[in-house]
Amino acid sequence: MSLEQKIMTELKTAMKAKNTTALEALRAVKSAILLEKTKGKSGELTEADEMKLLQKLVKQRRESADIYTQQNRPDLAQTELDQVAVIEKFLPKQMSREEIEAKLDNIIAETGAQSMKDMGKVMGVASKQMAGKADGRLISQIVKEKLS
Repeated sequence: MSLEQKIMTELKTAMKAKNTTALEALRAVKSAILLEKTKGKSGELTEADEMKLLQKLVKQRRESADIYTQQNRPDLAQTELDQVAVIEKFLPKQMSREEIEAKLDNIIAETGAQSMKDMGKVMGVASKQMAGKADGRLISQIVKEKLS
C-alpha cells in the first residue's frame, strides 16, 4: 500500500473519530504529496521522495513548536508536537544515538577518515545509509565529536 493510500485510510479513521489534530496533520501530508506529484514530471513519488517529504513536514512542525515555546505559547507548541506524533507513524523507526554512533564508527573506518577535513566523505556515506532513519543534524554532531 502506498503512502498516499495509507494517509487516506488514516484520514477516514480520524474523521470518524473526530480527531482534529490527526485530521490537520494528515491533510497537510496529503496536500504536500499532491503538490509534489504535480511538481514532478512522472506524477509518481518514489519511497525515498515520500520519506523526505514526511521528514520535511516533521522538521517544520518541530521548528514551529520551538518558536511557540520561546514565545511562551505552550498550547500552540503542543498542537505542533501532537501533529509530529501523527506524521512520525508513517516514518521508519528512528535510530538511537548508540546505533548511530556504532554505524558512524564503521563508516569512519571504511572511509579512513582521520580529521575534520574528512567530514564531507563521512557525511556523504552516512547520509545515504541512514536516510530517513536518523536526523541529519544529530549525525553531523556525532561525526564532529568523533573526528575532532
